[in-house]
Amino acid sequence: MANANEDPFVACAAKMRDHGMSEVSISQFERLYRVWRNEEASSWIREADVEPLTDVPSFHDVYSTIDHDKAVNAFAKTAFLKLNGGLGTSMGLACAKSLLPVRRHKAKPMRFLDIILGQVITARARLGVELPLTLMNSFRTSADTMKVVEHNRKFHQEGVPVEIMQHEEPKIDAETGLPVSFPANPDLEWCPPGHGDLFSTIWESGLLDVLEERGYEYLFISNSDNLGARPSRTLAQYFENTGAPFMVEVATRTYADRKGGHIVRDRATGNLMLREMSQVHADDKADAQNIAKHPYFNTNSIWVRVDALKAKLAEYDGVLPLPVIRNAKTVDPTDPSTTKVIQLETAMGAAIGLFEGAICVQVDRMRFLPVKTTNDLFIMRSDRFHLTDSYEMEDGNYIFPNVDLDPRYYKNIDDFNERFPYSVPSLAAAKSVTIHGDWTFGQNVRLFADALLEDKGEPAYVPNGEYVGPQGVEPDDWVV
Repeated sequence: MANANEDPFVACAAKMRDHGMSEVSISQFERLYRVWRNEEASSWIREADVEPLTDVPSFHDVYSTIDHDKAVNAFAKTAFLKLNGGLGTSMGLACAKSLLPVRRHKAKPMRFLDIILGQVITARARLGVELPLTLMNSFRTSADTMKVVEHNRKFHQEGVPVEIMQHEEPKIDAETGLPVSFPANPDLEWCPPGHGDLFSTIWESGLLDVLEERGYEYLFISNSDNLGARPSRTLAQYFENTGAPFMVEVATRTYADRKGGHIVRDRATGNLMLREMSQVHADDKADAQNIAKHPYFNTNSIWVRVDALKAKLAEYDGVLPLPVIRNAKTVDPTDPSTTKVIQLETAMGAAIGLFEGAICVQVDRMRFLPVKTTNDLFIMRSDRFHLTDSYEMEDGNYIFPNVDLDPRYYKNIDDFNERFPYSVPSLAAAKSVTIHGDWTFGQNVRLFADALLEDKGEPAYVPNGEYVGPQGVEPDDWVV
């Protein structure tokens, strides 16, 4: 380890080399580390320095201007990349979140990854395009994910890699600046550098060269836990028509989205930029969360020109100067008594600030269906959705009830599944769902209006076929 006079980053770099990490990944981490140590002010994007983003063209406006026969030509030049490095630890998963079953289709359990592969296979067959798919996996998700891909008999791909591997970085001891040591579980000494790591991973993998050689001009990138982010020939053609180097899909904010990252315009440069809530100064929070002032949020689905991205990465030797996000945690996130650490990240969408002429397009909620918690999964598994034969998660209006499940009994997926042994209840008539306490559900339970179950202080059961509303399980006698 470092002595008192030595730069503590030296120990970080040595640890990364011992771990087999590349020089690109070390350079990227050094940049994050130096910003963290020396540029505290750079973490804030002040309200006075930005202008709200308004008047973004909507998907519907775009749709009416597109020659849809011609759009297949732009789509044929598009490659698809999914971020698939997450383990779903917030739900108690020990495997890739994309391997979590979402719902059944023709009696078969369908995981996120099955649906993603289905979307790609369907688009290829219906439109006659190659649509190569690349997954950015982590060391923790690679083996399980690739096993599923290889067992899909309808998915074949040659020439373009199906997988690239994201980097790892050491967690930093918040007090010393040295890489943290945790002998009880050395795996917890490491963390991913956020999805902004995608760009250096792409650079190092040579993916852009492969795509260029094979005639692909556009890259569509999204999260694997967002099943709404399907390949779109309409957006591919619109992106081509604009000539923009970079495009972010945004959606209209609701009150529930007020704490999400949003796109703003830099008053000094005129460029668009992503502002995450971790970059909002305490004095600016009211403005930043004002959904009337800042009406759009970032869906983390982006389109980028392959040549423009390649040139930008070459300009910075593979390490884009993205804003640094500082996360204060403990080395074992489940144990607050363990050493306090700093995890340094960057956000993929923040790259919008590096491309002059970058644009946004407003999409409907049907293109933003993320699953971050079991509350989200509850909706996805309900009768609100139908999974079509083209692997589209279809709903009537994509305006969903607010769901609040007691985290003591529903946060972890095993606990969640145990309490819904048949299926989740019907949500078709529900405005909101609040469950306090330990409730297990029978078959064919229906929730309606502002459905509420109170904590009984002991395990409780909702019998088969019951209705749950504002008064809890509804009485079955008529009031005359």
